[in-house]
Amino acid sequence: MVRSGGRGWYATVLAAALGVTAVAGLTSFWNAQLDSTDGRPGEAGVSAPPARSQPKDPAAGAVSAAIAHASDRGARGVNITIDDGPDPVWTPQMLRVLRENGVKATFCMVGTQARAHPDLVKAVVAAGHRLCDHTVSHDVTMDHRSEGYQSRQIMDAARMITEASGGVRPQYYRAPGGAFTPYSRHLAASHGMRPLGWNIDSKDFERPGTEAIVTTVEDEISNGPTLLFHDAGGDRSQTVAALRELLPWLKERGYSFGFPVR
Repeated sequence: MVRSGGRGWYATVLAAALGVTAVAGLTSFWNAQLDSTDGRPGEAGVSAPPARSQPKDPAAGAVSAAIAHASDRGARGVNITIDDGPDPVWTPQMLRVLRENGVKATFCMVGTQARAHPDLVKAVVAAGHRLCDHTVSHDVTMDHRSEGYQSRQIMDAARMITEASGGVRPQYYRAPGGAFTPYSRHLAASHGMRPLGWNIDSKDFERPGTEAIVTTVEDEISNGPTLLFHDAGGDRSQTVAALRELLPWLKERGYSFGFPVR
């Protein structure tokens, strides 16, 4: 589930996970502004001290703590991201649509869902998709909670997803509702999980109808490459139907499908 509010254009700001920042050259036409701290437009980037509650995981390899929006496929790349699962009804249908269209996606999984459905987590990995930590309980008030609470939500979910996958770690961290904090971004990054935002909210969570979901994406595709969909949290038949239309439509217009930058 996401918070209301438009998404504008974003840039990729590379920042070291323990608080040292460095600005890199930006080439994509979607990378015209600095990343915000919470994945939403109109807010200046915030530097933060290193995470204090968790030591750096030497096996994970730190990544940038800046919120990612860009695609590793460049200016005509699109990132399909799918949140809140896995779900035994809808995740298999999402996987089928993606496979039929030759598209790879990033699945932002809730820890308890991953633990309950390890077969689906393994199926996602086996199909070549990437994993993203979406916390243990999808608490959209994360940015108002203590650092200890944030740490438990992020790190426990990472462990649940890794165990369910058979050892494959999440490569990204997406705060529920975009409720990032400087602390949570740096904590996730220090454990190899790039904070992940979005540019286009398909509004599929509201179940507005397949046509409305398709129209939202078509109208807003110029906003940026990272698209937000859901495979859990209720009936996702509209999302499945919308993806069946949108994936070929995007291909016909010269877009290619990739992953968020790391």
